[in-house]
Amino acid sequence: MTRLVLASKSPARLATLRAAGIEPEVIVSGVDESQLEGLPPAQLALGLARLKAAAVVDRVTGAGLVLGCDSVLQLDGAALGKPQDPRDAIDRWQAMRGRCGVLHSGHALHDLTSRTTISDVASTTVHFAEVSDAEIEAYVATGEPLHVAGAFTIDGLGGAFITGIEGDHHNVVGVSLPWCAGW
Repeated sequence: MTRLVLASKSPARLATLRAAGIEPEVIVSGVDESQLEGLPPAQLALGLARLKAAAVVDRVTGAGLVLGCDSVLQLDGAALGKPQDPRDAIDRWQAMRGRCGVLHSGHALHDLTSRTTISDVASTTVHFAEVSDAEIEAYVATGEPLHVAGAFTIDGLGGAFITGIEGDHHNVVGVSLPWCAGW
């Protein structure tokens, strides 16, 4: 089996790959995500994925693949990454409730042998439940939404507040298995 290095600290991405029978090595990129600003949401997710893969490539020797990923929620044309603090997460949920947004996950796969990279964005529409202020505050108090793009998870406590999706479920978790199947 080909060696895969995941350039991400996301436990959800790691769990998704493991559930699909892939056991990657994990090397956290350490990329400063603030270096890309002003890009449309899908381009931001792709640019960050490329930066993360590139940051890890130089730290890996031998053959294999390096996968960088990043996710951004698009709501009203704005790119929403991880919230800055609990107040930001509450504000986001108040804006998202009863609506839908598009979760863009950028993927950049670098082949260490050929020194080539393929990259693309997978996008999934996410429908959010009409949740109360009390439900939002209780969810944010768990801490879960403070560490993820868009301030929600589909594979954790936040899954109860997702009424549906259009597209790939795994993409919302942070890594599109159908995209990965194309390597």
